[in-house]
Amino acid sequence: MLVIVSDLHLTDGTSGRTINAHAFRLFADRVRDMAFDASWRRGGSYRPVERVDILLLGDILDVIRSTRWLETDRGTRPWSDPADVRLARKVNEVTDEILKHNAHALSHLGNLARPGGLLLSPPGGANGNPKHSEPGLPVRIGIHYMVGNHDWFYHLPGADYHPLRRKVSDALGLENDPDAPFPHDQEESARLDGILRDHGVIARHGDVFDPFNYSGSRNEPSLGDGVVIELVIRFHREVLARLGSRMPRSFIDGLREMDNVRPLAAVPVWIDGLLRSHGVPGREARKVKDTWNDLVDAFLDLDFIRGRDAYLNPFDSVDRLEYALRITRDIPLVAASALGAWWNDLASGPGGTDESYHAHAAGEKAVLDREARHVVYGHTHHYEIVPLDAMTRDGRRFEQVYFNAGTWRRVHRLARSSRRGRSFVAYDVMTFLTFFKDDERMGRPFACWSGTLGEARR
Repeated sequence: MLVIVSDLHLTDGTSGRTINAHAFRLFADRVRDMAFDASWRRGGSYRPVERVDILLLGDILDVIRSTRWLETDRGTRPWSDPADVRLARKVNEVTDEILKHNAHALSHLGNLARPGGLLLSPPGGANGNPKHSEPGLPVRIGIHYMVGNHDWFYHLPGADYHPLRRKVSDALGLENDPDAPFPHDQEESARLDGILRDHGVIARHGDVFDPFNYSGSRNEPSLGDGVVIELVIRFHREVLARLGSRMPRSFIDGLREMDNVRPLAAVPVWIDGLLRSHGVPGREARKVKDTWNDLVDAFLDLDFIRGRDAYLNPFDSVDRLEYALRITRDIPLVAASALGAWWNDLASGPGGTDESYHAHAAGEKAVLDREARHVVYGHTHHYEIVPLDAMTRDGRRFEQVYFNAGTWRRVHRLARSSRRGRSFVAYDVMTFLTFFKDDERMGRPFACWSGTLGEARR
């Protein structure tokens, strides 16, 4: 049995909130239930599974989304030289705080991986049904970590990063070799590749299909790193520094949630909605916008950004990014808000594909060669299941399906039918996928679980 989760985005607590520790307890309970279900075989017999593998498919520990990057001068950033010991120290510092901030939540995951963390009733009697009165049989749990675009530092080679990976491995109960980079591609780990192929699965985080968050090598930073640190995270700090005494604290706290807004094109709508809902006067609202504009100018002047602009084709990533930011600069915030709402409707309406990577899944070599039954990506935070193909092979039905593993985090979604201006609805989402091999779960190939928990009323 194989369980896949992605995009937990656990932070050090200095930016937007992360999902409650209760989700991890719920997940551990569900893994135990699913292992019991998987132990029922074709024909109705019961035979306990001997092993369960859990794949953490990237963006699990969110090293990027921390204000600690802003506590040092601009010389230490994700785009610093990976061989610079100061970068390793900063990543280590942020990782320490993430593990500390989420220790209770992660303990549920680590407990599963410990001996006796998952026990199943032994079979007994003439019909082999489970004997619940007998001591449980231990099931081996293997937890594996693949990196994405917010935790790519764990993919960096070199002795400076070995102790860091060992720390993460110990905290999460991983089977990863800490003296080797955590894989970004499943083929970088023969052990993980074999487990996935045994279940007919190919899996990747999915950032390779997003040029904004992938620059061609997972050992290099991306434009997205700069946007998150120098704009999204820095923005609320700058507003607090410039206008904090004149702004409601709830408004400042709302700005900290910007990175949880979906789609990201709706961020201007989010800011506009905060200004409106808190009754911020026009003069202060303009100063909020001026603060954003100043950060845009500083961001576009970074050597990291200017250097990329020099070798990219015209109208490529940096040019599109600058164009989007200039729209925010050159038109009133309320107009930018309307533009963001329009883009959201266009992208997520009928035929919209901005959040779906199923076309990339259909082009995977293992899919075209009929080697893989299932393709799993993360990254978009948009849970989905898309049938790709179905055929008869060797006299049996062979179906290929694309899955996105979604996310575990708070999201703020733009409301579609708001009658009083632009507004958002907040809720926590949690999705995980399970794949069965051979005759597990009576021969069923997969099960998907997606839950949503509404925000507590205030």
